[in-house]
Amino acid sequence: MLFDRDRSRSRSPDPDRLLRIYLNDHYAGSAAGGALARRAARASGGRPADPRLRALVGDIADDRQSLVRIMTALDVPVMRLRALVLRCAETVGRAKLNGRLVTRSPLSDVLEREALLLAAQGKLALWRALDEVARGDDRIDVDTVRRLAHRAERQIQQLEELRRAAVAAALAPGARPAPPRSTAEGPRRARLPCDRVRWVT
Repeated sequence: MLFDRDRSRSRSPDPDRLLRIYLNDHYAGSAAGGALARRAARASGGRPADPRLRALVGDIADDRQSLVRIMTALDVPVMRLRALVLRCAETVGRAKLNGRLVTRSPLSDVLEREALLLAAQGKLALWRALDEVARGDDRIDVDTVRRLAHRAERQIQQLEELRRAAVAAALAPGARPAPPRSTAEGPRRARLPCDRVRWVT
């Protein structure tokens, strides 16, 4: 029993190793998210692609390069095989059951925008986590991380608007359009799922 306790103490978490895994997981996710954004921008069903989707494609590419620069500054190697595996999984996901076997379904717009919204929320969590890490590691530029977080918040707001429009078109075509969000108050701070948790004591 004493041996087991000693061995468990020797296996204490290594923050550097955990950070490498964490950053590479997000790097892999950015590859899949970029492919999804490009497909969403192309697949407009004959309609002109929404300029917000085209801009999002460029933003995601820039965000990914920013992540690579941060990983380089932290001496974290990029595990490209992990990104390739996730990209393959995303490609297989195109065969999802969306109500049509050959042609594109309007439901695809809903599902793609939901996936992109979740990806943007995860990216915001990444930048906020790196903001915390930067308090003890001056290799991370705080201003850069906060600028990226602000851009992720803007992406979340735009994707939520695109998601609601896709839902209305596919699932509630007879519904009245939702009123536009007022910009007089300025951009709102995006809320992550964990922000809504209420602990019961």
